[in-house]
Amino acid sequence: MAAAGAAGEWPRDPQPPGRTLFEKILASGRPDSETHLVWRGEKVFAMLNRFPYSTGHVLVVPYRPVADLEDLNSAERRELWDAVADAVSAIKAAFEPDGMNVGLNLGAGAGPSVPDHLHVHVLPRWRSDTNFMTAVADVRVLPLTLQDAWERLRATWPP
Repeated sequence: MAAAGAAGEWPRDPQPPGRTLFEKILASGRPDSETHLVWRGEKVFAMLNRFPYSTGHVLVVPYRPVADLEDLNSAERRELWDAVADAVSAIKAAFEPDGMNVGLNLGAGAGPSVPDHLHVHVLPRWRSDTNFMTAVADVRVLPLTLQDAWERLRATWPP
């Protein structure tokens, strides 16, 4: 595994031989508070997106790196969707959003950032979260740090 760069920065090679970005994060040995893993299940885990569209943007990821939904076994599929529902509940409790987006980007044409390891995006939305900063400058303004969002989600994640 390649070493991390500056403090808190992940290596820029998102797909080193034999490992996906998510496998690399899991194998880093860093504590959940640094990797922003919110929850660990038997087959899947949930973590904050390091480059979120909005505060509280969670990724639900199977441990096993598969690219397509149909490649998940039934136990992985069940736990994945249960974890997505838990993420929705935790986000609603932690941030009281006006709405939610839940989705996947499967296949190169869909534009996934990690195409070889599927992950479900679960993110809160507010009526005012699309403004000139995002539309004109492609900049997002986040009212909380990742650490603050991680602490809120850990506190509200269903048991």
